[in-house]
Amino acid sequence: MSPLYGRTAVVTGAARGLGEAIARRLADRGARVALLGREEETLARVREGLPTESWCWEVDVTDDARMAEVADEVRERLGAPSVVVANAGLAEGGPFVRSDPAVWRRVVEVNLVGSAATARVHLPALLETRGYFLQVASLASIGAAPMMSAYCASKAGVESFVHSLRAEMAHERVGVGIAYINWTDTDMIRDLEAHAVLRELRGHMPPPARKVYPAPYVAERLVRAIERRRPAVYVPSWLRATQLVRAAMPPVVTTLSRRELPRLAAEHPFEATGLLGAGGRADAVAPRPPGR
Repeated sequence: MSPLYGRTAVVTGAARGLGEAIARRLADRGARVALLGREEETLARVREGLPTESWCWEVDVTDDARMAEVADEVRERLGAPSVVVANAGLAEGGPFVRSDPAVWRRVVEVNLVGSAATARVHLPALLETRGYFLQVASLASIGAAPMMSAYCASKAGVESFVHSLRAEMAHERVGVGIAYINWTDTDMIRDLEAHAVLRELRGHMPPPARKVYPAPYVAERLVRAIERRRPAVYVPSWLRATQLVRAAMPPVVTTLSRRELPRLAAEHPFEATGLLGAGGRADAVAPRPPGR
């Protein structure tokens, strides 16, 4: 029997993609699941397909007041969470100088500030259950890429946040982990592939780094890490090796970009992509006022 059996788990960004896959794997282990996201109807569809008691909440992870309300409701309906997965995330691509300031800021707010808000409202319960918090990060946390400045900045930020939080929580016996993942087959990646420049940039990565992994496969690896309370999980496993060479990555990326970006610009004009993926389109709806 899984150590997650009978426990309560919270997953943000659970309406689709990796968040949905994580929720399904947690429920398969016997966990009750709280599904948080921006798409109420899609969340309800996911909830109906889970084999355990589950509830869903439409919420913007950057809305502190509403997130606190949801945390109270999760505890009331499902019990104090033993697992919290901060998965909600957005991305946009294109040259920084042409980016929409509001879109750029929104990516950082959801990916970084939203993750911190998720941890803040659920940490009291995790202290009670001596539970585990998993932050979904990225290869972008280790090595930044051109044309993805908001995403890379926010994922580097969550890596530092996790390291700080882990040190704070160690004596409290609360586990804090980070998931470094590469390309995962979600709506966000499919939208990225529709933009020629971003597609070309991915194509210049080494073959192992270009591979796209199915969301259920990535979710299974992450849930195994949750069961073992791992401080870090890498999907695919070879990503761990990038930690050894991360200091060398910025000059290498800069050299390649200096050579390739002028050629790509001549073939495909650089344009801002806006928010990527179905989750991004849902997020384009104005957030609810605080406390609503």
